[in-house]
Amino acid sequence: MTNQQVTIYGTAWCSDCKRAVRVLDQHNLDYNYINIEQDEAARQYVEEVNNGNQSVPTIVFFDGSIMVEPSSAKLTEKLVSLQLITIS
Repeated sequence: MTNQQVTIYGTAWCSDCKRAVRVLDQHNLDYNYINIEQDEAARQYVEEVNNGNQSVPTIVFFDGSIMVEPSSAKLTEKLVSLQLITIS
């Protein structure tokens, strides 16, 4: 388990958000999940970083990088690159 922070901006109905959370859960990673339908500031942030769109999941990593709607493979690749997980 890691103390490095990952934040997922999503919605309750978003299947891609659920998939991204599943990837993080499979690797026992700590993350902060924010529902943009319940948090106005979070919704505005997502729109700001996505050219006015409410694209979810928008995932923000501790190094400041952002992924939007990544596939499970791309998300896993990113987690490896940040040394949050190892793949054997």
